[in-house]
Amino acid sequence: MAKICIYGAGAIGGYLAACLDRAGAEVSLVARGPHLAAIQKEGLRLNKGGEISVHHLQASDNPSDLGEQDYIILALKAHGIPKIIDQMAPLLGPNTAVVSAVNGLPWWYFHQANTGTMLDNQPLQAVDPGGRIYSEIGAHRAIGCVVYPACEIAEPGLIQHIDGERFSLGEPSGEASERVKTLSQLMIAGGLKAPQKKRIRDEIWVKLWGNCSFNPVSALTGANLDKIGGDAACRHLVATIMAECQQIGEAIGVRFNVSIEDRIEGAARIIGHKPSTRQDIEAGRPLEIDPLVTAVLELAERLEIPAPTLTHVTGLLKLQARTLGLYGD
Repeated sequence: MAKICIYGAGAIGGYLAACLDRAGAEVSLVARGPHLAAIQKEGLRLNKGGEISVHHLQASDNPSDLGEQDYIILALKAHGIPKIIDQMAPLLGPNTAVVSAVNGLPWWYFHQANTGTMLDNQPLQAVDPGGRIYSEIGAHRAIGCVVYPACEIAEPGLIQHIDGERFSLGEPSGEASERVKTLSQLMIAGGLKAPQKKRIRDEIWVKLWGNCSFNPVSALTGANLDKIGGDAACRHLVATIMAECQQIGEAIGVRFNVSIEDRIEGAARIIGHKPSTRQDIEAGRPLEIDPLVTAVLELAERLEIPAPTLTHVTGLLKLQARTLGLYGD
């Protein structure tokens, strides 16, 4: 039985935990506060399609209580990962795999990337300052993951599934490994879609396309996706950012299998939804800026590719976040 620790058992982490428990994995949780207390008292509850399942799992705010794992799934915000490197140590065995179920460019991105640039096998400073995650957790442990479901914590201990079941998985090297196959099979057994991708980075960038354009515009304006897509000026701004992002991605070998217009139209068809960055502003939570935009600008600078529109919008977003006390240097 695979031992899987969900580190950050919030909305997405809680959803994954419930599904993997249903599949028969030995699942444990790292959580905190009222959410942890509710899980310890009543179990983790998942409301999916009006049906509530209850999952009695080992949960703690101290990873030392949980022991070595086969898989650690990091389901907290990307900017929180550097803060938990030392706490993760008791969970790491010699063959533990680490899955970053986060938005944006992940800390392991250039491990075995073979882009032919000076970036290969180097850490991304925007998401991994000083390269500590890359070296201390170890890039060899990384499994890529692109997260599509939408979930929320309805109340402490209760996860509300809103939409989506897909978690794409892939090795940084592109190989078909047993560890990815095993995790994929467990996810599928738990009711999820978990395709194994040879080119996981392509999928990361197609999702990032929306994150680095719609997210800042929504954060700055308060508008939801369909309003942004329906406003000519905002739609043009999003398209310009996407074009810059595409040029940067293609310079490191990314293949974009959809057009900018179709990518925008797909997002604009989602009625009434505000991206996570705007949701964080309205909830007073720290903003996930660096993996979504700062990391892209880091690549642009190192590759000497101009990205003026993304640079200006990122500057506005960071100023807004600092003014609200939701972003720190």
